[in-house]
Amino acid sequence: MLRLRRGSSRDPRRGLDMSEGTRSGATHLTPVSTDELSGILREASEKSLNVNVVGGGTRQGYGTPVEPDLVVDMGRFADIETWDPDDLTVTLGAGTLVAELESMLSSRSQSAVLSEIPGDSTVGGSIAAGISSLRRARLLGTRERMLEVTLVTGDGRVVRAGGRVVKNVSGFDIPRLVVGSFGSLGVITSVCLKLWSAPRASATVTIDDLETASQVKRPLAVLEENQRRRVFLWGTPEEVEASSTRLGGDYVDGLDWPTDPAGPHRWSLRVPPAQTSEALSRLPGDWRFLAIHGAGEIRASSASAKGAADLREWAEGTGGSLVVVDAPDGSQFDPWGKPPPALELQKKLIAEFDPARVINAGRLPGGL
Repeated sequence: MLRLRRGSSRDPRRGLDMSEGTRSGATHLTPVSTDELSGILREASEKSLNVNVVGGGTRQGYGTPVEPDLVVDMGRFADIETWDPDDLTVTLGAGTLVAELESMLSSRSQSAVLSEIPGDSTVGGSIAAGISSLRRARLLGTRERMLEVTLVTGDGRVVRAGGRVVKNVSGFDIPRLVVGSFGSLGVITSVCLKLWSAPRASATVTIDDLETASQVKRPLAVLEENQRRRVFLWGTPEEVEASSTRLGGDYVDGLDWPTDPAGPHRWSLRVPPAQTSEALSRLPGDWRFLAIHGAGEIRASSASAKGAADLREWAEGTGGSLVVVDAPDGSQFDPWGKPPPALELQKKLIAEFDPARVINAGRLPGGL
């Protein structure tokens, strides 16, 4: 088991100085410990100050957030606390960059199965925004990989839930609930994640049509973009070679992951997996897309919101949704659409963790 630390010598007992780091009317703070963060949130709750929590700043386009009084930067929570390669677990600070985590894990051919091309995304930010891997149809999503979480509630309580090893996962609910919560249950400070061992060989094969993908059993991922369809494979060298031969398309060694489509408007279309192809047929013709077959998500971009209302109406009719990931300033398109049926239950749950509703208010559906 490895114990790695990257820390600060700054005194974590330092009080909240409301005069430091101001910009655009908000006070910017960078806590260095859970105790310091607890004090910040306790005071914010007592004074009804709106708090915007920032990791890598890559997922700030969701919802309709209120103007913050405080901006809390989680960049100092970047310790790798323990990494146990034999037990396939890692415990780390929420401010750790996904790219740095994956680089470390790759030295032992392991992965936390988070974003393949994360940019500046942090582990805590990815979890809070509910971001899962392109491989999740095979390797499950972020929610299923959460073993333990430590978070600080809106009124400053420190909560730890779950278990740090795979065989001790009683009390699993809170670790799952924080995925996609956008901080509404508290600010994540550390997590324990289940890891996955990567096999010795992998390949990316471009195919002509999706039916061809059925020639291989359990591909790592099947992705479709505007002008290409690709199957991602891994296993023993013999398995990968045999599957590539059956697919018969252009073949490259390794996993050549695509980036999400870029544009002024960015979307996440979520439908039952069996409806993915139908959903693609309904996209406006000028939209760029990346479809994750088997997972029921299409990541898309467009120059405008034209056609989005009709697409959302259809998606919601299937039990799905069309979510705004990012949009230009002044966009009037509702970021979430129809509130979820469990909205009132969500309000009650959030009230238990953030009674004054100070953390990332307005990010969630229904204006929560």
